[in-house]
Amino acid sequence: MSEKVEAVVFDWAGTTVDYGCLAPMNVFIEIFKEREIVVTSEEVRGPMGMNKWDHIYELCQLHNIKTQWKAKYDKYPGKEDIDELYMRFEPILFSNLRSFAKPIEGVIDVVNQLRKQGIKIGSTSGYTKEMLDIVAEEAAQYGYKPDIRITSEAVGKGRPFPYMCYENAIQLDINGMQKMIKVGDTVSDIQEGIHAGVWSVGVILGSSLHGFSEREINYMNQTDLVMSMEAARTKFYQAGAHFVINSMKELPASIERINDLLQQGVYPHEYTKRREMERWETSIIQ
Repeated sequence: MSEKVEAVVFDWAGTTVDYGCLAPMNVFIEIFKEREIVVTSEEVRGPMGMNKWDHIYELCQLHNIKTQWKAKYDKYPGKEDIDELYMRFEPILFSNLRSFAKPIEGVIDVVNQLRKQGIKIGSTSGYTKEMLDIVAEEAAQYGYKPDIRITSEAVGKGRPFPYMCYENAIQLDINGMQKMIKVGDTVSDIQEGIHAGVWSVGVILGSSLHGFSEREINYMNQTDLVMSMEAARTKFYQAGAHFVINSMKELPASIERINDLLQQGVYPHEYTKRREMERWETSIIQ
C-alpha cells in the first residue's frame, strides 16, 4: 500500500487564528509593564508557542529582563515572581481571547479541501485547555473546527517536546508519524514537529515569527515586506523546517510534494539529511 499524508496538525494562534499572534503578545508586554519592566515585542516573540508559564520563565532568563528586575527589585526574578506574573497573565488573556479567534484568510478553505482528500485535522496549542476551549468555541462560529485539539495538560509537557503530536497520532489513529504534518508559526512549533518525527511546515504571513499584524502588512512597502518574509523563512529553515509556505493557501501544494517524497520512501529525518547535504555541497561550490 502506498504511503501518503493522513493528518495535518495545526497550531492555533498565529497559524489558523489570530493573525500576528497578537492576543498573547500584548498580554506579555502588559504584565511586565505593570512591574515597571520593559520587554520588547521581539523578545516576547522569541519563546512564542511554548505553554505560557514556560514562556514567562524564558523571558525572565533574558539579560535585559534580569538586569531591569535586579535594578528595580534588588534581585533576579525567581519562581515566585514567575508564578505572580502568570497569575496576572491568565485573567487578562481570558478577557481578550474571543476577540482574537477569527480564522486567518484561507484556513477554512484549505481545511475543507484537505478533508475532501480524506486528511484528518488535528491541533496543538501553547494555550491551556481552558484558554483553547474559548478560542475553539469562537472559531467554530466562523466554521473552523479541527477533529481534535490537544494542550500540554493532556500529555505532561508542551513544546518543544513532541508529546502533543504523539497524542494527535493516537487519537487520530495515524499509522506512522511520517504520515503526519505539523504546521505552525513559531520555532517551537517546528521543533515540536521535528522531535515527533513528522513533517514540519512553517507559515510566514500571520505568524508570530514574522511579527506583523494584518494592518501592518497591508500598509508595508512591498520591498520591506519581501525582505521581512525572507528573514522569517530563513529562521524557519534554521529551526529545521522541512518546508516553509508564504500562507496557508500554499499548504496543499506542499502536501503533494510530501506525498511524492513518501512514495519514494523518503521520511522526514531523511529529507532533513538530504537538505543539509545539498546546502553543504552548495557552500563547497561557492
